[in-house]
Amino acid sequence: MKKVLFYRKGAFGDTLLTFPIFEVLKRKDYYIVAIGNTDYLKIAKELNWIDEIYSDFYKEILKKNYELKIIFSKTEGFDPFPSERIWIVDYYFNLLKLEKNFSLVLPIKDSIESPFKNKVVLHPGSGSFKKIPDFSLFEKIEKFFRSKGLEVIYFVGEADSWIKNFTQNFWECFDPLILAKVLKKAKLFIGVDSGVSHLASYLGIKSFIFYGPTDTLLWKPIGKNYKIISLNLKCSPCFPKVCEERPCLDSSLLFDKFLKAFNDL
Repeated sequence: MKKVLFYRKGAFGDTLLTFPIFEVLKRKDYYIVAIGNTDYLKIAKELNWIDEIYSDFYKEILKKNYELKIIFSKTEGFDPFPSERIWIVDYYFNLLKLEKNFSLVLPIKDSIESPFKNKVVLHPGSGSFKKIPDFSLFEKIEKFFRSKGLEVIYFVGEADSWIKNFTQNFWECFDPLILAKVLKKAKLFIGVDSGVSHLASYLGIKSFIFYGPTDTLLWKPIGKNYKIISLNLKCSPCFPKVCEERPCLDSSLLFDKFLKAFNDL
């Protein structure tokens, strides 16, 4: 069997956006050895899209023979980021000359015992506080859904302990694979530009995702049932050089845009 070595370090959302590469290469009967964040990569391993996962370039990995090496790094191989404004997935596929034929819904089995079953899941968190609007935005959204008789619950992940200062109505989990299996049962998802939002969209959940300083084209999620909510200011995108005022994350304006997007369903 042909072997490929794949390397791309990154956060949760970055890693999920590489999954279509694994799916397409696996369809070509490659044996895939992937290096990155193993907590995230084990979702792809669960789907049998990759065969071995490692957190770094260990000697025993490098000793093996590979028909193909795909390295995304600032120091060798391909640049992890495109030089033009293009969706990162398109960048990968153009670079590797792969056919863009991949799943828009992650075919993972759900969990019957899900704390999110038929609930609206709110996730105000992100790995960077520069992307996070004032919590009042999510309080308004929670109130809106409760007024419609829907059950609402917050998700708290590894970088989200601060959310517990605002609500006791949450479910906490630090395992991405478990999260994927339980999140699939959610009725709706509302979040910011984060790995969890990328996961929700990829799972096929109807998702509303707030983008402020980050690029809505470069970092849009995989999926066919999501809506990006952005104020589309002239100064955006600006991440990571984000101004202190962050007008792109104005809670009142974002809430109005959310209501319009929801009512247009």
